[in-house]
Amino acid sequence: MSVPFWCVLIAAVLIYVAKWPVAKAMNAQGGYDNHHPRAQQAQLTGFGARAYAAHQNSFEIFPLFAAGVLMAHSAHVFGYLVDLLAVIFVVSRVLYLFCYLRDLHWQRSLVWAVGMLCCLLLMLSPALRNGLGGGI
Repeated sequence: MSVPFWCVLIAAVLIYVAKWPVAKAMNAQGGYDNHHPRAQQAQLTGFGARAYAAHQNSFEIFPLFAAGVLMAHSAHVFGYLVDLLAVIFVVSRVLYLFCYLRDLHWQRSLVWAVGMLCCLLLMLSPALRNGLGGGI
């Protein structure tokens, strides 16, 4: 399996890793309400609310990343840059979760922008390859 495909797998797993602090915060709120977890999540504050927002953002950005990797792959764009963009995206997501949980707001926004840029560059990689007249 290629590096970008491994990164898609890791990014998918990170969505559910991001759920762990949410569950911990819910449990600290008098126990995890498995009958109405979304209602309980909506009542979270502080750390719990940040953890839930980070978890939700992981769902939101994953399709863009997966689409970028698939666009590069389907256009037969392989190589160092595509691998690097995929790895940087995963690193940015780990840092994003860390920053969100620690309430490092501007740092979180910065690493989010890095991850988004990676997604966009992956999507544009077929055009960049053609525009640069060769392999990326």
